[in-house]
Amino acid sequence: MAQASTAIRTIKRDVAFQWEGMDKKGQRIKGRSVAPSEQALKTELRRQGVVATRIRKQSQSFKSGGKVKAEDIAIFSRQLATMLAAGIPMVQAFEIIGTGHEKPAMQKLVLEIKADIEGGTSLHEALAKHPLYFDDLFVNLVQAGEQAGALETLLDKVATYKEKSEAIKKKVKKALFYPAAVLVVAVVVTIILLIFVIPQFESLFKGFGADLPAFTQMVINLAHLVQRDGLYMAVAVGAAGWAFVYFKKRSRRMRQVLDRLMLKLPIIGPILNKAAIARYARTLSTMFAAGVPLVEALESVAGACGNIVYEDGVMKMRDEVATGQRLQRAMENTNLFPNMVVQMIAVGEESGSLDTMSGKVATFYEEDVDAAVDSMSSLLEPLIMAILGVLVGGLVIAMYLPIFKLGSVV
Repeated sequence: MAQASTAIRTIKRDVAFQWEGMDKKGQRIKGRSVAPSEQALKTELRRQGVVATRIRKQSQSFKSGGKVKAEDIAIFSRQLATMLAAGIPMVQAFEIIGTGHEKPAMQKLVLEIKADIEGGTSLHEALAKHPLYFDDLFVNLVQAGEQAGALETLLDKVATYKEKSEAIKKKVKKALFYPAAVLVVAVVVTIILLIFVIPQFESLFKGFGADLPAFTQMVINLAHLVQRDGLYMAVAVGAAGWAFVYFKKRSRRMRQVLDRLMLKLPIIGPILNKAAIARYARTLSTMFAAGVPLVEALESVAGACGNIVYEDGVMKMRDEVATGQRLQRAMENTNLFPNMVVQMIAVGEESGSLDTMSGKVATFYEEDVDAAVDSMSSLLEPLIMAILGVLVGGLVIAMYLPIFKLGSVV
């Protein structure tokens, strides 16, 4: 059966449908569309020369469609840039991307933008209506492309920026996730031993009729505490975690303290510093290549650094540059950037190739982050084994100490 799809201009309360029908040539086709009602979908299909033979609503799980993620936006940027460069009209490009997307939430977003463009709205204005998915940097670059008549080129730069930005984020998440996951596993294993294994040994020890070693008694007391108050402790930990996340999102001062602390951590801190510099350089390169004025570009660069310490530093740089200070000097004053980065930016300023030199800095640090994450994973493996060995092995030794003591007495 041939595949086909169509787009319906979205309005409030659109519903996702799957349909089958016959085209003008008598071939059976099927597709997926969003429309305010089944009748509206039939009308639109008929207008396109399709006689619908079957229409059904998507299941609720399909309608919810999941969440639009940053990588979805990156893929969308690349698809749109490629289609426009190939000479496909913008509205048609949005229709192809929207109706062909597997994720309904993304499909709905793209078709809503398409509807705005069909209504006469410019692309950057249509994107600005969805700030959760298209930030100021994205919108500003698209606007610069529209004004310069080089939208395809600018979209290609946006796509490259998004792809590299997401790649570096994944590397940082990998660096943070690995030790966190191991810590969680270690805690879970310890709790299981305390709740289910230690009590079995305790019942055995009661028949010895002798005092237990201090280490063994301490472990048994800990097991009693977990068994008695474990639920309350879990609730307390959950509440503390929720409060931490809640206040972190709402307290800038708390984020400053945490981000500064993260940058100073061993092993992970250097990776976060390199990642922030890579984002700074990549964003600066993209914005400057698009012809965005430096002062305006730095404001977008600040928000893209991914760390509030660097964000504050770049905003101070923007203020200094606005008063006539050179970017090189402003970077030196923050004490956040290595001398090599400052010197490369200085060369870019003097030679008029700031975008090129920033791009080289970004590429260098992106590769450096890749290598650092891989090295960290190799270094952490023996450390993780040691931590698990100490936790689990310590509990095992505590339980066998009385047996060893009894054997020596006998």
